[in-house]
Amino acid sequence: MLIPPAFAQGVTSFFGGQSVALQMLPLVLIFVVFYFLLIRPQQKKAKDHKAMLEALRRGDRVVTGGGIIGTVSRVLSAEEVQIDIAENVRVRVLRSTIASVLSKPEPAPRESAKERDTAKERESAKREDETAPREVDKV
Repeated sequence: MLIPPAFAQGVTSFFGGQSVALQMLPLVLIFVVFYFLLIRPQQKKAKDHKAMLEALRRGDRVVTGGGIIGTVSRVLSAEEVQIDIAENVRVRVLRSTIASVLSKPEPAPRESAKERDTAKERESAKREDETAPREVDKV
């Protein structure tokens, strides 16, 4: 009448006849996709940022997390650096707050002792020429 008759169902396994490995396959594929699209690039970016902060040295132009642009004047410790943000304005910041390095100065070439002595002699000779009295042409 109003209630349909209930017939006995066939006995099936707990997983509906599919193997466990086949049912876990979509979850494994989702994890693999997440790893290659999200987790791995994030780890690489963090590793590069850490290497950048460890290579920080005097003279580097940097941008802090707050958007302040300055030049590293001193590396105070493993956690802090001193940054010149304007003339006679120095700020101490944590290394971890540095977002990026804009430019790195070229390292100065190392001079040998002989080259330094030659340069000093040229400079002192130049100073002597500037201070020596000059003869004025008489017309």
